[in-house]
Amino acid sequence: MEASDRLTPLLQRFRVTTTLFHAGPLCGVTTFAAQPGRGFLHILRRGEMAVTHREPGGAVRRIEIDRPTLLFYPQPLDHAFHNPPSDGSDFTCASLDVEGGATHPLMRALPPVLIVPLDDIGGVEPLLQLLFAEVDNVRCGQRLVADRLFEVVLIHLLRWILDHVGDLGIPSGILTGLADPRLAPSLIALHESPEADWTLDSMASAARMSRSAFAAHFKEVIGATPGQYLTHWRLTIAQERLRTGAAVATVATELGYANASSFSRVFAQHLGTAPRKWLATPPQSPLSA
Repeated sequence: MEASDRLTPLLQRFRVTTTLFHAGPLCGVTTFAAQPGRGFLHILRRGEMAVTHREPGGAVRRIEIDRPTLLFYPQPLDHAFHNPPSDGSDFTCASLDVEGGATHPLMRALPPVLIVPLDDIGGVEPLLQLLFAEVDNVRCGQRLVADRLFEVVLIHLLRWILDHVGDLGIPSGILTGLADPRLAPSLIALHESPEADWTLDSMASAARMSRSAFAAHFKEVIGATPGQYLTHWRLTIAQERLRTGAAVATVATELGYANASSFSRVFAQHLGTAPRKWLATPPQSPLSA
């Protein structure tokens, strides 16, 4: 993996699985219900349509779309497509099963919906041609190939988002940090090796910055101190490892804590309860940055 690979350390730890579930026209009103750990990636191939969803304040937002467009729902959000019954638009749609659900570091850093004309996403056309060729022709392994191609489209989209963080108004956090050429090397190192004995000096060294300049720039771009970010990252990993059945002592060792007790103290300070109690108490709230 190259040093500039900003996505692989995240997507290896927190996977997103794509599954094709529709190809063809949609007529009338089609609704997509919000489900924990579920997102959507819709591609309007041709035609016109309107999409509606409810804003956080309760108001219904309606967006008219009249050209090939990608609609990305990284987080659970009820939405509906409205198409003329006599002239249905043509869609290819996949669901996203998000490992970690609400705590997935990339998905929770994105807005609930991104609507991007395909022409704006440079280089995606060859991928879409392969994807559409699979969904349009019934062949052996068609669904498996289409699922994998949707994963590639998603990664391509995430690359594009990292290159357009400022234009998209992404709030301060992991994505703004990875988009910053000075901070990205340090963040990649933290994501790859959360168990390392990180200090402010070693983080600054990874970024090839002085200690003071690194600390100030990190806080300005990401909205947290380097130490706060490291703790948040470790505990984000810890939540997922605990969910999958890993023992507290094992997780503590994997994340660089001296013992289970020291890990449990940090966990309780940030999540309000000990790891075992947290795991046994639904619903599990996402860690606040």
